Amino acid sequence: MRILVTGAGGMLARDLVEALGGHGVTALGRAALDITDRDAVRAAVAGHDVIVNTAAYTDVDAAETSEDLAHAVNAQGPAFLAASAREHGARLIHVSTDYVFGGDATEPYSEAAPVAPRSAYGRTKADGERLARELHPDGTSIVRTAWLYGRHGSNFARTMLRLAAERETWQVVDDQVGQPTWSADLAGRIVEMIDRDVPAGIYHGTNSGSTTWFGFAQAVLEESGLDPARISPTDSSSFVRPAPRPAYSVLGHAGWAAVGLSPMRPWDAALADAVATGALSG
Repeated sequence: MRILVTGAGGMLARDLVEALGGHGVTALGRAALDITDRDAVRAAVAGHDVIVNTAAYTDVDAAETSEDLAHAVNAQGPAFLAASAREHGARLIHVSTDYVFGGDATEPYSEAAPVAPRSAYGRTKADGERLARELHPDGTSIVRTAWLYGRHGSNFARTMLRLAAERETWQVVDDQVGQPTWSADLAGRIVEMIDRDVPAGIYHGTNSGSTTWFGFAQAVLEESGLDPARISPTDSSSFVRPAPRPAYSVLGHAGWAAVGLSPMRPWDAALADAVATGALSG
């Protein structure tokens, strides 16, 4: 099986390439493949059985003033990939986000819940989902994830450990609820999807359970042998940003049962493994 991974320089893609192991993998970063270039996408997709698109414009705040650029990467790019995958008889797994939802729910969002993005980033990612499924309905799977952290690149968990080395105390918001997700766990789940040939559809690729950013931050310190009391809670009004953040972005996992898979493990168990294996160090 030949697998193309786009966005190959990113945190998830790097874990995914490692997890794919014995498969024949082509990993292309932005310099090697601009997914907004239709002809380049067609050429790259040719000869592959599965395309995993992790490429994205992820600067949530900058997207508020650069929505056209974000749309080109997050919506037009997936459209080109879907059309090319259909042309060449390949499957597409497209990684999306909790930001497609409004963030005002009181219970986990199901895979079938209507999207209602509140930010430019969320709008462009929602458009990407829609276009990919419209252009390749029988061969596109959407995997929404959230609060991703891991070994490669900057992320919230690593930032908390950096702050612990620089400051005695600091504050983290306690009024946003979500699901910390270890990129290695998500990479493993995507490999399962490929190996089991799961049908096209929408799946929520987040670790189970939920917490706040404050709860996640405290857990990172505690697992790392540091004093979690060094962090105190605050609310979102203390960290005003150009793009609104979802107050509630917990995703439901019923879609996995339909294809014979269990939900991904609890977030705190994943975090314990991430720390134990040194994924957050260095």
